[in-house]
Amino acid sequence: MGEDATNRQTQESIEKYGQVSMDNSRQQHRIHLLSIIGEVEGHECLPGTSKTTKYEHVLPTLAEIEDSKDVDGLLVLLNTVGGDVESGLAIAEMIASLSKPTVSLVLGGSHSIGVPLAVAADYSYIVPTGTMVIHPVRMSGTVIGAPQTYDYFQQMQDRIAGFIADHCQIKEKRIEEMMLNTGMLTKDLGTILVGFEAVQEGIINEVGGISQAVSRLHQMIYEADDN
Repeated sequence: MGEDATNRQTQESIEKYGQVSMDNSRQQHRIHLLSIIGEVEGHECLPGTSKTTKYEHVLPTLAEIEDSKDVDGLLVLLNTVGGDVESGLAIAEMIASLSKPTVSLVLGGSHSIGVPLAVAADYSYIVPTGTMVIHPVRMSGTVIGAPQTYDYFQQMQDRIAGFIADHCQIKEKRIEEMMLNTGMLTKDLGTILVGFEAVQEGIINEVGGISQAVSRLHQMIYEADDN
């Protein structure tokens, strides 16, 4: 493939999917960049004016990364308001199950289901001004009138809290406390963590930016190659 065709393909991949292959590094490592932005879209299509990350695009890409000899590691950039819980958790499970080194970087925010997505990577960063919002599972303001519906939401909430606790240093009990915090959000339950606060709570590994995230991923790839 010619250089012009390759450049066009790269630009198309960025525009359509927010993804690109970083294969011109000085370390000769081939890194796949995945951005999760806006709202994680599930089975229902969101309006065309909304910025979305479509799980039907992300899941096949992650499977391809796992099986590809041309990808050494994955860098995940996050600036998301959350979205479809089942789809977001599916993406998080896929990222967590990759055998190749993975690093995440929270830029702007990683709210709601974005929290499991951030901690799914082997190592995580957040910029100093980045935010994470932890709140209970809810359904667009719908009043829960049936016990079965309540049980389903509670089960989903337990799954999310359990996943987060399994993939970082925070305890599940502490996650639940932050989900049900009544003192921070005026009209809602939950907790907002900014930058270093997410590190202090044991959710994110370090405060840092793109330089630290890329350097860490190269280091992890070197270590994986040595093993």
